[in-house]
Amino acid sequence: MSGNPFDAQDLTQDTFLSAYQKLSGFDGEHERAWICKIAVNKCLDHQKNAARRIQPEEELVFSELPDQRAGPEASYLLEESRQEILDLCRQLPPPYNEIAEAHFYEERSIKEIAEEKGRNIRTVQTQVYRAKGLLKKKLKGGRMG
Repeated sequence: MSGNPFDAQDLTQDTFLSAYQKLSGFDGEHERAWICKIAVNKCLDHQKNAARRIQPEEELVFSELPDQRAGPEASYLLEESRQEILDLCRQLPPPYNEIAEAHFYEERSIKEIAEEKGRNIRTVQTQVYRAKGLLKKKLKGGRMG
């Protein structure tokens, strides 16, 4: 009735929480019918409220955002920052340099990197974490130091 497994899990939890809260008023007969009625009511409430939870489409959200690229100065600063990130990432020892470049410069997800490199996600997560620490040390020790 909910339309997706995540809402179904939430509704199941709400159902049992509600049943627990109203347990003192339960007469002890027809437990299954009583819980099913609570579940149906929770689902109906969920469907009624669904119209209020409609999320705007992705294109609408992004089209309403103000353009952050205000002019040539902002574009230059952005490109300069990106180049500095790339330079810092490339100064790291292997394998952190390639992982840092993919994650922090190319802005790819850990999952994407793991799939591309044929590595375990946990390994890539650890490498990103360590690369971040190395980048922080480089930044604290002076730029490009």
